[in-house]
Amino acid sequence: MIDSMNLFRYFFLTLVLLLAALTDIRSHKIPNWLTCSAVLVSLIYHTGMSGTEGLLFSLGGVVMGMAILMVPYLMGGMGAGDVKLMAGVGGFLGMVGVWSAFLWTAIIGGLYALAIVIYYSRFKKTPRPYASLVYPYIVDKKFFVTSDGKGKKPRLYYGMAIAIGTFLSFFLKIPLS
Repeated sequence: MIDSMNLFRYFFLTLVLLLAALTDIRSHKIPNWLTCSAVLVSLIYHTGMSGTEGLLFSLGGVVMGMAILMVPYLMGGMGAGDVKLMAGVGGFLGMVGVWSAFLWTAIIGGLYALAIVIYYSRFKKTPRPYASLVYPYIVDKKFFVTSDGKGKKPRLYYGMAIAIGTFLSFFLKIPLS
């Protein structure tokens, strides 16, 4: 019974992460119905499995998941949907699990951001090709600004990075102690 319930937990979280990544790519938003249902189901699941101890496990993960991404959100680096998605991940994985998922997410997100910076610095028009990596920062004090004259910023779909990072945390363990 516990193995099938544990399978449910990972199946539901996988479904949430896939839907979040797809909706983030399509609309650049992660809907509240998805993130809030992930948090609610995680709280119900862990409470049902372990009572008060499970509730505290899940609640600690929710709070940790939100706290981890709160600073980047407040600085304008990501949307509230990303923060709530990480809270949902935390609800299912607990504090240690969400920390591991975050570390992998940060690695994937960093590589993703680097790829975007390289793409926009190499393949978009800039006033000085050799200064293309620093030009957006000098002009707007932001790293993710195109210099193609249209003022359109490249989009970083962090829901996708959260999904990939969380999947990696399932299979590749980072020693945290």
